[in-house]
Amino acid sequence: MRAPVLALAAAVVLGTSGAPAPVHADPGGRAAAAPAAPVPCPRAQAPQVERSPRPTPPPPVPLHQTVGGPALATPALVVPADAPAPPAVTATSWLVADLDTGAVLGGCGPHQYATPASVQKLLLTATALPKLDPKRTVTVTHEDLDIAPGSSAVGLLEGGRYTVETVFLGLLLQSGNEAANVLARLIGGPDGAAGGVRAMNAEARRLGALQTHAVTPSGLDGPGQFTSAYDLALIARVCFADPTFRRYALTEQARIPDQPALRQKGFQIQNENQLIYRYPGALGGKTGFTDYARHTYVGAAQRGGRRLVVTLLGAEPRPMRGWEQGAALLDWGFSLPRDASVGRLVAPGETAANGAPVASPTVGAAITPEPRAVAAHRVAPPGWAASWPFVAAAAALTGLLAAVLLHRRRRRA
Repeated sequence: MRAPVLALAAAVVLGTSGAPAPVHADPGGRAAAAPAAPVPCPRAQAPQVERSPRPTPPPPVPLHQTVGGPALATPALVVPADAPAPPAVTATSWLVADLDTGAVLGGCGPHQYATPASVQKLLLTATALPKLDPKRTVTVTHEDLDIAPGSSAVGLLEGGRYTVETVFLGLLLQSGNEAANVLARLIGGPDGAAGGVRAMNAEARRLGALQTHAVTPSGLDGPGQFTSAYDLALIARVCFADPTFRRYALTEQARIPDQPALRQKGFQIQNENQLIYRYPGALGGKTGFTDYARHTYVGAAQRGGRRLVVTLLGAEPRPMRGWEQGAALLDWGFSLPRDASVGRLVAPGETAANGAPVASPTVGAAITPEPRAVAAHRVAPPGWAASWPFVAAAAALTGLLAAVLLHRRRRRA
């Protein structure tokens, strides 16, 4: 594993502007060497745009910013030693990681707070997909259609009846905000969509995405709603471990069915993620945009037996659109050696809510694609294999004694 040298947690005071740390004297009176100055992230020049005021993020929590490794606790660039310079992008923060091993290959401000926009729908998917039968038919309610005027919608109708799979396709292909409300309501129990948002936040904590807080199921802006490039990678990794999600993410087009009871014809929808059409080996992902968040993006691809994911936040679409910035960062990640790493994606359940580890890191921290099938296998208790010869011998002796007693009883009879 190659050591990260361009940014270390010690080089930057967490949550500061990134100025080099001052020189301190040790108890012996000798001047301690100053940490290396943080390296700025390569930035592409973007046209000036009118931006909505960004909401104030919560105070930084040092342990949250070191989840995955101390080198990730920086607002600056962190890449492996001897790595080529990553491409210049307009995103304010980004991260590239290996979906299978969990190795973080590099990033820019990986633990910096940002607003998610519609990439938050991946957290909703990670929460809802294991809980809902895709063949179940659901009816859209008036409350489901309560979305911001002019925001993205797939076109579900009040009183319309759709399968859960159709709703997921509307969510992931066309970023339907009303589809997000439907799914949140279905998993929210008696509290409806509000309960679904609470379930999303519980799932974020389980995954170790401690800088993520959902306020809306769709990613429409709300006070206190934040995430980070690192957290998005944790969420995306769980999504891409599910074969149903992988199928949805690569679906190019789908049909929203007719609604005879409402006298409405069905229609076709297309996948908005251009990566699946234009990037060899693309696995899919999710786009996002709001005035607060600007452009956000999550994308994944496979090449040479490796599967990488890229997450980026706060991007502008010129000179490169979000998916193009993601593609450039994926190319950079695939150019690195297989053992390159500056940190890792923690496994679900490994990190406590305060950021402290609660379990020993799993080697590679791999996530099995179908965890429910794995959970069905029974595991022998510790020490069973070692004691098996003695148990077998005792069983054989017991069987022999039983046979002798039976033979004697028959002779007496």
